[in-house]
Amino acid sequence: MGEFIHLVVVKFKEEVVVDDIIKGLEKLVSEVDLVKSFVWGTDIESMEMLRQGFTHALMMTFGSKDDFNAFQAHPNHLEFSATFSTAIEKIVLLDFPAVVVKPPTA
Repeated sequence: MGEFIHLVVVKFKEEVVVDDIIKGLEKLVSEVDLVKSFVWGTDIESMEMLRQGFTHALMMTFGSKDDFNAFQAHPNHLEFSATFSTAIEKIVLLDFPAVVVKPPTA
């Protein structure tokens, strides 16, 4: 099995300072070498009826499912998860092995 993806789609609570959460995520992934890449974005195009209130997508790539499992148990992840979980109004998580159809180009 190749790379493993951790995809999070979230709507944060109204009172949450999203920039603080994103900075925390950026700090987390920079401290944990198990994370191969991290990308995130705010939805700006989808119609509300399709978005269903979700506003942000976050995606981490791991070299393997074993790396993902180790990340889940990492003390930095456990600590950040406590903060993250209090900031969310609703969430969808998908964890899956990557199937590459067209690899990125340089």
